[in-house]
Amino acid sequence: MRTTYVSLLALFMVMMASAQDKKQQDIDAIKSMCGCYEVTFNFTETFNYSNDSLYKPSDTKVDHALEWAQLVTDEDDKIQIQHLLQVGNPAKPMIIKHWRQDWLFENQELYTYHADNKWNYEEKDENEVAGQWTQKVFQVDDSPRYEGSATWVHVDGKSYWENTTPAPLARREYTTRSDYNVLLRGNRQEITDYGWLHDQDNHKIIREEGQEDVLLAKEKGYNTYVKVDDSRCSAAAEWWKEHSEKWELVRAKWNQVYNRDGDLTLENKVDNKTLYKFLFDESITTQTQIDPIIESFVKK
Repeated sequence: MRTTYVSLLALFMVMMASAQDKKQQDIDAIKSMCGCYEVTFNFTETFNYSNDSLYKPSDTKVDHALEWAQLVTDEDDKIQIQHLLQVGNPAKPMIIKHWRQDWLFENQELYTYHADNKWNYEEKDENEVAGQWTQKVFQVDDSPRYEGSATWVHVDGKSYWENTTPAPLARREYTTRSDYNVLLRGNRQEITDYGWLHDQDNHKIIREEGQEDVLLAKEKGYNTYVKVDDSRCSAAAEWWKEHSEKWELVRAKWNQVYNRDGDLTLENKVDNKTLYKFLFDESITTQTQIDPIIESFVKK
């Protein structure tokens, strides 16, 4: 009897050690996305299913940028990475706050995009997310964008994470398209020998209450992040040092909103201005200024 107990205990210890090794592999993969990258954004519409003979697909887009991915939070179960674009004259570049990605281990609370600027709050069972990481992606103003939970896979020399989740229209689309209102994003983030790859298979969806979703078109995204020396992004790194306190206050207010644990609907504009235009104002720096601005965009 004692032998059986010792054997089970030994097996349990091996399993625990293996789980910890796996989690560390996950953490290493996520954090390897930090640093300075030459990015190529590639998007093209592949198939359309419209009944409209005059339907015009989106133009193929290929853009290039230098991007700094700054590690903001480095905890055992939470990693935050802020992306910054560095554009213009290399001698005196312009820095643009870009998207943010948070990674949470075995996270049970998600805001899943529904449509028309509404996110539905959902709570997953702990068994559903065992060993998984939630990737939460945020807009330039730290408002929600999309999120999903999945397992990092490390096999045959590859490390990747993939998930399909609904999202608002991409920035390249929402100013020019109004014939669909949900982008169902098939996201694969893979660590490569040159840096990392964001591979996407997206569906453009028409979603209306009480009706089945309608597939309008499919889109391929293939964004390569090629690692370059960090010194090339030194201007972006310095910009973040100067502005990080302000954006910590912005995240703190958003955390208050998310912690209400209920469905979330946001205004597109307040006083005919989008949220990022308020928050990108250099004169807005304090919590007493930031909090009411964000709150004004949250529909009661």
